[in-house]
Amino acid sequence: MAMIVYDPFWRTLKDRGISTYKMINKLGYSSGTLYRLRHNKGISSRLIDDLCKLLDCRVEDILEYVPDPEEPETPDTNESP
Repeated sequence: MAMIVYDPFWRTLKDRGISTYKMINKLGYSSGTLYRLRHNKGISSRLIDDLCKLLDCRVEDILEYVPDPEEPETPDTNESP
């Protein structure tokens, strides 16, 4: 199954010198939010926007799409021949 992963978020957080402790206790993010990011669960586009502002980064620095190698590519049905 293809999925969105947040590995880039953790690298960006480390590069910016921000700990999970600071995210929770100083910046007001919940431990539940960090749990969702750590376990590649769904998050809102609003949270992505907030994290990009906080970390002064791009969306690519927060998340990555990882396709399933077992899943065949589906052709775009909206393209005309």
